[in-house]
Amino acid sequence: VQLQAYGGGLVLPGGSLRLSCTTSGRTFSLYAGGWFRQAPGKAREFVAGISWSGGATSYADSVKGRFTVSRDSATVYLQMNSLKSEDTAVYYCAVRRNAALSRVWDEYDYWGQGTLVTVSS
Repeated sequence: VQLQAYGGGLVLPGGSLRLSCTTSGRTFSLYAGGWFRQAPGKAREFVAGISWSGGATSYADSVKGRFTVSRDSATVYLQMNSLKSEDTAVYYCAVRRNAALSRVWDEYDYWGQGTLVTVSS
């Protein structure tokens, strides 16, 4: 399974972006999805996760109330609002062959290449 994450870019503080994660030739129907990020000089961290059904979601405390993870059978999305400079990072999507979401990178089976989000004036 090859994942493609896109939608990153340069945005002003307070702005919004929507990231998308898709795969070619396969659907995510029975896979849980997640987003992680890594800022320069920092460790990779969990951002948001969603179960296969979309009925369960989880967020890092730093993004709660600002980010929303959603999905359909072919794409996992991350809507990012009220962006802050500290949200600047490379964002990675991931999926796992499991119905339940996870906050742990190593519990995912497939990862995208990352898309850069820069929040700056």
